[in-house]
Amino acid sequence: MKNAQIDPNALYWASFNSFEFRMPGEAVADCSQSGANDEAVAHWMPKVMALIESDNFKNKPTEETVARELKECGAWRAEELQDVDQNWRRLVWSAAHNISDEESPDCTAPMLD
Repeated sequence: MKNAQIDPNALYWASFNSFEFRMPGEAVADCSQSGANDEAVAHWMPKVMALIESDNFKNKPTEETVARELKECGAWRAEELQDVDQNWRRLVWSAAHNISDEESPDCTAPMLD
């Protein structure tokens, strides 16, 4: 069940096996609607990627780790995972749905080293 408590002004953690990043609540809400949400994902992908770069966390996603994570999902064939741009779109879409499905999505501030 989708979480109706997403604050559009908060930054939520998207956690995967080998990386994590933050995503704006408004992006989560827009990209986690039923269906493909291609337009919303295309709109938010550059903003999410800019946030990933500005946060610059040690365990941020990279082209390689994103492809590996998506491969583990088993939803895409190896040749499909060669498209780096599409992989980032898949990641944004997956992250939005994962966050939206969480009972208590995490929007805590990052811990600084």
